[in-house]
Amino acid sequence: MFTRALSFFAAAVFSLSVLAAGPEAFEGHDYTRLKNAQPVATGKKVEVLEFFWYRCPHCFQLEPGLNTWLKKLPKDAQVRRMPAVFRDDWMPGAKLYYTLEQMGLLDSLHHKVFDAYHLENISLNDPAVLGGWIAKQGVDRKKFEGIYNSFSIQSKATQGARMATTYGITGVPAFIIDGKYATSVSAAGSEARLFEVLDQLIVKARAERSGKKVAK
Repeated sequence: MFTRALSFFAAAVFSLSVLAAGPEAFEGHDYTRLKNAQPVATGKKVEVLEFFWYRCPHCFQLEPGLNTWLKKLPKDAQVRRMPAVFRDDWMPGAKLYYTLEQMGLLDSLHHKVFDAYHLENISLNDPAVLGGWIAKQGVDRKKFEGIYNSFSIQSKATQGARMATTYGITGVPAFIIDGKYATSVSAAGSEARLFEVLDQLIVKARAERSGKKVAK
């Protein structure tokens, strides 16, 4: 519970820090520009793509602050989560995410998956354990397992590996803004600064879409 308490404390610090405008984000320090911009899947909205892994402690610690930030996301921006797959043992978590997404259960179970791994020490990578855990959440186990083991979910999970390579992602959590800019907690220097950088990059991407210069 200590880790979770620290996470909520960090979220509280973040909520206070956003009251003051942060310094300008600098390319090469707070973020990097991708050599080859990639298409987005959000249409007219600025895309914020988050690469994560359920078993990543840094992703777990970022969740409270990220959820606070999401509540203030501009209407013309949209966050997409993508579970990264760097090794074979990352695949179960990716399949779990996409299964919950297809079943419309992310809002209710996404945070519980993080808690299961990090607070309850439940090995959801084990299919038998996962099946029992999902049933305890009131989900039809047979239906869940049918989707989880489907070809379509496997294909979506494999996409995480391809996309991470395409964007040059080497660790998580990491963010790609509108297919052009990459940033992370390590690049920004802190969680609070990360969200300042994300806000500024959304403004920058919005201006570039409209052909306007970003106001200094």
